Amino acid sequence: MNQHSIVRAITSGAIKVLRYPFYVVQLATGAKSFRDNPIIGSRLLNTLGLHVVRVVLAAGFTKVRYFCLTPFMDKAERQSFQRNGYLLIENYLPEDSFNALDAEVRGLTDVEVRQCVQGDTLTQRVLLNEQVLKSAPVCHQLVTNQDFLDRLKYTSARNNSPIFYVQNIKSNALDASEDPQRHLHSDTFHATMKAWLFLDDVDGRNGAFTYVTGSHKLTWKRLKWEYKKSIEGSSQENSYGSRGSLRVADDELASMGMPAPIEFKVPANTLVIADTHGFHRRGAASEVSSRLEIWAYSRSNPFNPLIGFNLAWYNKLSHVVIDEFLKRQDKIAEAKGMNASWHLVDSSEMFGTPAAAKKAANEEVSKKESEVA
Repeated sequence: MNQHSIVRAITSGAIKVLRYPFYVVQLATGAKSFRDNPIIGSRLLNTLGLHVVRVVLAAGFTKVRYFCLTPFMDKAERQSFQRNGYLLIENYLPEDSFNALDAEVRGLTDVEVRQCVQGDTLTQRVLLNEQVLKSAPVCHQLVTNQDFLDRLKYTSARNNSPIFYVQNIKSNALDASEDPQRHLHSDTFHATMKAWLFLDDVDGRNGAFTYVTGSHKLTWKRLKWEYKKSIEGSSQENSYGSRGSLRVADDELASMGMPAPIEFKVPANTLVIADTHGFHRRGAASEVSSRLEIWAYSRSNPFNPLIGFNLAWYNKLSHVVIDEFLKRQDKIAEAKGMNASWHLVDSSEMFGTPAAAKKAANEEVSKKESEVA
């Protein structure tokens, strides 16, 4: 080993040691990656029950927050959500309101569209921040509607407005490997909320959201499965699993006594809200297709027993943080001569036909490959 290698090894070791206080602090947050945090991913500590303790504590704090937010949602809906892990409401908006929302979203122009490529699927999003909502009054009316917000706050166990996007899922849009989001998985070790107000009919043609009813519950069998996965930790074959979004096989579902997953084949104007600690996936699509929706998510510190306050400045700050983070990722990726995971695309690509999107995406991939060659 030459002198340069020795210096580099010592420097790398020193940096790791200095990071340990940060790794320890992450134990009290929603950090989930077995691979990126050597404490969270410690085989010894997880054998002693570290991951299981975090799962149980997070579930306990979530129950406290659900109780505090009881007035936010109708009793029958609360019971349905707690029993199944999801809430489904067809014909959510009055017909006139839905038609106006649909027309406004499809007519959006001069908006920042970001795209993520996962296997053969394109996920395209427009963040519904203050700037976009100024020119989209119907969207603004929806995301500030108290009835809508109250349901989302209860199901996320937080008195904070979620982050809203216009989202388009374009399936079979690339000649590439299978979308990893089609594997049954849990987003993280604690309760989280995602919601979809579908602007398109959803069926086998464009890939239906799929969920395992009741899989959000912390049963003894689920806890044993979590324990086993935590010991595997960063050595899990699936990279998403090693980063804390655990994948589950059909035989594992059966061993936990869980039912077969159901596909949400629903008409447009259906609202679905789900606890994505439960097992779910993006359904396979039978053709080149798209699925347009208003999408929302909420994920915060699971160990905070307080429900929080719905502060306008906090919501604006969240949008600024997201925007700055994405810009930074753009710069890092540009320096490497590649696209960021969520990179900018022209708005016409989001609202164009699925076939046109597939052609454009494949041309982009071919261009990148030729540049590398």
